[in-house]
Amino acid sequence: MLTDVQIKKAKPTDKAYKMADSGGLFLLVSTTGNRSWRLKYRFGGKEKLLTFGPYPDVSLIRARELREAAKATLRDGRDPAVEKKQAAAARTLAASNTFEACAREWHALNAPRWSPVHAGNVIDSMEADLFPAIGALPIKDVTEALLLDALRKVENRGAIETAHRLRQRASGVFAFAAAGGLRTGDPAAVVKSLLKPKPKAGKQPALTDLKECRQLIYDMEWERGSPITKLANRLLALTAVRSAVQRYARWTEFEGLDGDAPIWRIPPGTMKLALKLKDDITYEHIVPLSRQAVETIEAMHGLTGHLPFVFPNERHGHRPMSENTVRGMMIRVKGEKYKHRHCPHGWRSAFSSIMNEWRRREGRPDDREVINLMLAHVVEDKVEGAYNRAAHMDRRRELTPEVAQIWADMLLEDIQPAAHVLEGLRN
Repeated sequence: MLTDVQIKKAKPTDKAYKMADSGGLFLLVSTTGNRSWRLKYRFGGKEKLLTFGPYPDVSLIRARELREAAKATLRDGRDPAVEKKQAAAARTLAASNTFEACAREWHALNAPRWSPVHAGNVIDSMEADLFPAIGALPIKDVTEALLLDALRKVENRGAIETAHRLRQRASGVFAFAAAGGLRTGDPAAVVKSLLKPKPKAGKQPALTDLKECRQLIYDMEWERGSPITKLANRLLALTAVRSAVQRYARWTEFEGLDGDAPIWRIPPGTMKLALKLKDDITYEHIVPLSRQAVETIEAMHGLTGHLPFVFPNERHGHRPMSENTVRGMMIRVKGEKYKHRHCPHGWRSAFSSIMNEWRRREGRPDDREVINLMLAHVVEDKVEGAYNRAAHMDRRRELTPEVAQIWADMLLEDIQPAAHVLEGLRN
């Protein structure tokens, strides 16, 4: 039997040679001096070799342990070399079937049946909160405790609804993996009852006092943070579009910025519509742009004009901004002064409330329908929707640029130009 002293004294020669231990175990010494453990055995009437690894990475004691394990496999009627290959293949398969890899496959499978906005929200949420925590783990090794820990972190920052959505999405990934034989069970189903209950649904908070709206814009733009986020909020406020429309805005959607009638032509695919209407060009939304909105877009062009999206993701420049970016900054402003008082969607309520009060004050009762059209309150019945649009089109063409400019002038009174936002406090 070999000793460590003998092994250490072994010198290379012109030919490789063996140093026998016992039970078929030997050390092969190469001409370069490299030493590796081998096991000679017979299986199915044939002589075979099994490699255990180099010395001293595999010690003498460890090599003997591996020999005994191999002999136990032989006694069970199995070939240890085949078992070793199968174990290596299983490790490789597990490494390639991580939670993140499975999640991306699941997302790619389902994305065609979702709207582009929803598909983007799904992958963005997992990239932000699940992949950093459990993404690198083999899908079979993700436990209830690991998933719950990741969701608790989301809960702890106050995003209760987001935690529930993530759990639901994780459940879809686990079901996908189970169908492919990559794991059993659904940890997401187990942790469902352990999450904090969803808050009762209610109206999204919104400021409807013009002075308070101005103050919010001022406070956000003098808060330390990304100018892209600040300008995103400004454009939301000026145009009263839904936040998803702002996040998915592409440079190709803006027309006539250097002319007398600049517009934002929003494709139906990013609008809040039934899935069946999202490919119907009838439902594209035209937003007239005020002078201040054009200035905001032009300020953004210097930052992101080389990218497809006007407001890109902070980490992935060729993807849209996260749905929580503007909201998160709005919450932080002035020590959470506006938390539960205003949100990105609240700019729509602010515009509707303030401009409807303006039309009543100015004696313009017929402009209510035009304000609703500016908010893209679309009737999903195609015939009725087309009728409403046709009936108000002339008035809309005449009025909407005027209304947009009046709103912008009122909202940004005494507020710095968009270009100055680029010079403000950053992260």
